[in-house]
Amino acid sequence: MSDNLLRVQPIRNGTVIDHIKASRGEKVLDILNLSGSDTTISLLINVQSKIQKRKDIIKIEDRELDEIEIEKLALLSPDAIVNIIRNYSVADKIKIEIPEFISEIVHCPNENCICNNERGVSTNFKLLNKENLQIKCTYCGRKMDEENINFI
Repeated sequence: MSDNLLRVQPIRNGTVIDHIKASRGEKVLDILNLSGSDTTISLLINVQSKIQKRKDIIKIEDRELDEIEIEKLALLSPDAIVNIIRNYSVADKIKIEIPEFISEIVHCPNENCICNNERGVSTNFKLLNKENLQIKCTYCGRKMDEENINFI
């Protein structure tokens, strides 16, 4: 592949999310509430990759992701890499990982779960399987796989 085929303007400051699972870029934009923002965003879908065959890339100008956004990203695309750009250079490179405990970012599907019915109780999940993403609610024990995760 020629270097001239992929031309994306570099950003001065912001975030580049690389190695997103192919065709997950739009979902990442939605989950991170980026699609309605005033920030300039570049989304590349199904880009050729030496490591993954295909990947998505997101460039977000003048904005850095916070810890909660990085945790959400980890559940959507655990092999993604977050690059913090400052003055056109990579200032920090974050290899994200799914945390062992996930709090306040995933909704429990069990309507009777205490986290859905008690005021002030936040959702808490334990990671069961990192390879074939599976998490379990620490209150009711409901298990969820990747396709059934609903973000708060």
